[in-house]
Amino acid sequence: MLKDRYDLPLSTRSAAARDAYVAGYDLALTLYPGAVEAFDQALAADPGLAMAHAGKAQVLMREGKAAAGRAAMTAAKDMAATVSAREAGHIRFFDLAFSGQTDAAIATLRDHVKDWPRDALMLATAANPNGLIGGSGRIGQKRMAAELLDSLAPHFGDDYWFLSYHATALSEDGRLAEARKAITRSVELNRRNAHAAHGFAHVSYESGDPDTGREFLASWLQTYPREGSFHGHLSWHLALFQLGAGQWDEAMRRFQETITLDQHSGGPPQKMTDGTAFLWRSELAGHPRDEAAWRAMHDFAAANLPRPGPGLADLHVILSQAVMRDDAALEARTAQMAEMAQQGRYPSGPYIPELSRGFVAFERGDYASAIAALAPLSGQNERIGGSRAQHDLIDFTLLKAYLNAGRLEEARAFLASRRPGATGVPVAGVAALH
Repeated sequence: MLKDRYDLPLSTRSAAARDAYVAGYDLALTLYPGAVEAFDQALAADPGLAMAHAGKAQVLMREGKAAAGRAAMTAAKDMAATVSAREAGHIRFFDLAFSGQTDAAIATLRDHVKDWPRDALMLATAANPNGLIGGSGRIGQKRMAAELLDSLAPHFGDDYWFLSYHATALSEDGRLAEARKAITRSVELNRRNAHAAHGFAHVSYESGDPDTGREFLASWLQTYPREGSFHGHLSWHLALFQLGAGQWDEAMRRFQETITLDQHSGGPPQKMTDGTAFLWRSELAGHPRDEAAWRAMHDFAAANLPRPGPGLADLHVILSQAVMRDDAALEARTAQMAEMAQQGRYPSGPYIPELSRGFVAFERGDYASAIAALAPLSGQNERIGGSRAQHDLIDFTLLKAYLNAGRLEEARAFLASRRPGATGVPVAGVAALH
């Protein structure tokens, strides 16, 4: 039986199918364009290669092409009875993950990697900050992802892709020296890996080294295809570095050229999260509101994200509704989330509906109510999914509420509790605390 690039067997006798599948696998792992086309080439060479359908499903779902992703997953499942136990487990995991059965998918992953620890596409879906574990709604999921990858590191050795994932998880868990070593080695081994660039951005941000992160991303993005699915998100990271450095003109130009809805390369949740987060954080930093951009984000959410989904995206949908004073849509969405939470179908439970009240109060200028809603939730940011850099939107909003309410001692105490080493706080008025 032929094997993939991680020496895992594939149920095909076609070397052409195997080679095309491996090419698609590499493109999927590194977030370069062409993965779906490569998987289609594998299927043209061997229509019975179930793993190519599963690979397509993973990429299509990541890009927000849900209908096509579900069709590819159905095709993979239809062939699952004829494949090896490893391939059947791989397909079962993605089926559970894509159908929202988070706990069952995580349990399947843990069992699967005991026998097949090098099943990298599964890990790619599970262990990134916005992946299955990150979106599980659990406190402690940063540590969970890092420990999972710790346990698998001996099986990957000096593999550039694994090092980039491990580095990001280590950084999110606060293990910065280990993270810097891993991401430096990953970039040395292969710069053509968007996850290495992503990991480098995160390690730089968490290490309080924004200049290095900004310089690296500005250079790296020059050779990454604009249609690459991480171009928009990495541009968001670069814009944050520019915003923090006081380079407002450069940050706004980056936003307009690469992060706005018609320029961003990611799927709907990523477009919503990156665009809205930039707008909100730029206002926290003291820059003027862009009403047209907010209207575009609001309308995009109504058309493309009409019902609750990933918690991180939901928060940003709520922000757009609050800014545009769409009270009816906001109340409907928070009610849907609350109902799903009561039914056990919303991983973060009541956290985001509760959090939303604080953001709405902040937007209305009721800073006392914003503090009353947000302060008791402090320390639970992991429930929303995403990275600590993305969580800073929540913390910076609470800090700004303290400042606007004139509660400077509480603001100082909150700022002092910020995780050590992280990049600075671009919030207007924060200088008064020093």
